[in-house]
Amino acid sequence: MQKLKSVFPLGCLLVFLTACDVKSTNSATPNITNTQLRVAKYKGGWDLDLKLAGQDNFPYQVQFTEFTGGNLMVQSINAGAIDLASASEIPPIFAIKSQASVKIIATRKGPTIAQVVLIPKNSPAKSIADLKGKRVGYVQATTAHYFLIKMLAEVGLTMKDIKGVPLSIPDGLSAFRKGELDAWATYGYSIPLAEKDGARVLKSAKDILSGNFVIVAAPEAIANPQKKAAIADFLCRLQKTQTWQESHLKEWSKSYADNIKVDEAIVYQDAKQGQQQRPQKLLPISDEAIASQQLVADTFYQAGVISSKVDVKPLWDSSFNKDIAKCN
Repeated sequence: MQKLKSVFPLGCLLVFLTACDVKSTNSATPNITNTQLRVAKYKGGWDLDLKLAGQDNFPYQVQFTEFTGGNLMVQSINAGAIDLASASEIPPIFAIKSQASVKIIATRKGPTIAQVVLIPKNSPAKSIADLKGKRVGYVQATTAHYFLIKMLAEVGLTMKDIKGVPLSIPDGLSAFRKGELDAWATYGYSIPLAEKDGARVLKSAKDILSGNFVIVAAPEAIANPQKKAAIADFLCRLQKTQTWQESHLKEWSKSYADNIKVDEAIVYQDAKQGQQQRPQKLLPISDEAIASQQLVADTFYQAGVISSKVDVKPLWDSSFNKDIAKCN
């Protein structure tokens, strides 16, 4: 995934809200004071964003755990270790194939700037067609996997025409720096880190990806009244954090750059371009979002990545839609 470095996406349901405008007067609202929400995050992700925006005064306990990709977050939810996470449309598709237990509870429309195929500074490659027979790293079951398939198809190639090497972000960066890859399909903070060593962008996926990202949750957390109420509040805080970031881009860029050890100017420029391309927007579950993910799933099937067609609709849970609509 997918990249992913910007704020991710809502809901307001609680008596205890201190950061949401809409307050519940329902006496049946669960007491969540002693509830713990186990949340997956990226490096420099939700925990940093919420703190910067002043939205980290939770009326419940939050335990953040860092991951490098949405695919790993989905696996952790299925293992019962995480309650809430963010991802692109793609990891949940593979969850269907592995019969994993995960639900999509909200969507986020966002920029797709930081999703690219990188090549070493001395590479002779001029286009994706030049990668035929070459060693190409990618992050399996993420946006990187998807846009690499689409880019290859544009020049009449498939994954069988390259020497694909599935790697995590840290392992991919290490292999790329050592010269073990001829190209690397990647996203997020790995891009500026590689560019510091002279890496060049061979092709951007900004016009290939839909810009649809999802918030995923464990079914057990949704079924628990206390955790469900905490999730609704957490989503609302993410929405407010997102709004804060839009008007404090310089401040956010400095803190994010310090956190991931990348030049502030690079982060700020990338953030500005992302905002210009497609400002982030938190949305409830919709037929359009489901249809978008179905197209992605069909692409993986046609490419032979998954062995049979899948129906993504059962992944989606609209039970937070009303909470999302109430959150300002």
